[in-house]
Amino acid sequence: MPQEFTVIKKNILIVDDHPFIIQGYKNAITRYRPTEYEFLIDQAKDCQSGYEVIVNPESPSFDIAFLDISMPAYEEKGILSGEDLAIVLMERMPKCKIVLLTMFTEKLKINTILKNINPNGLIIKNDLTFDELLFAFDRVIKNEKYYSQSVLEMLSQMQHVPIDIDQFDKKILFQLSKGTKVADIPQYVPISSSAIKRRMEDLKVLLELKDGSDEELVKVAKSKGLLL
Repeated sequence: MPQEFTVIKKNILIVDDHPFIIQGYKNAITRYRPTEYEFLIDQAKDCQSGYEVIVNPESPSFDIAFLDISMPAYEEKGILSGEDLAIVLMERMPKCKIVLLTMFTEKLKINTILKNINPNGLIIKNDLTFDELLFAFDRVIKNEKYYSQSVLEMLSQMQHVPIDIDQFDKKILFQLSKGTKVADIPQYVPISSSAIKRRMEDLKVLLELKDGSDEELVKVAKSKGLLL
């Protein structure tokens, strides 16, 4: 009698605001060892729909999640990017392996992602090909880390990156980019006005803008990938 194999089922989440990208991921994933695995794929198109899938009690416990970094924000919940979505996922499904994808090639941004999220995979989209995605998926499903070539090159160049920001800094920058007055930012960021002003001054020093305007702070933060 022929030997019977048990098919392994894996729950996958893909969150990206480009439908053709999602389809590309699906095409690659479903071609990975089809006789051994069955992949049940959920998808979402932005931070809000991704959040709703993650917190939905009827959603499965995801084994692997592919999250785009740059997506429309879900301001009501303070989820401004795929990074924030990854934090929610890590809290609710700590066993889920997270693969982040980004167009950013700024060393500071890559360092921040690795420090704050420490994802199982980090891929620069310009590195992404069908074969690359399959290779990344193979590494991650085997409990190995995967960083695309551009990430590895940046890591080799980073002896020391002195600049780092936390969630409060990110939210302050986001509100400034929307044109929110500094006096009104405490409505959106749960710290005092004095703490916000101090953080803004610290950011200007870190970004070598000690005497720069708030508009210049937003501009430079965007150029360094600290603000989407």
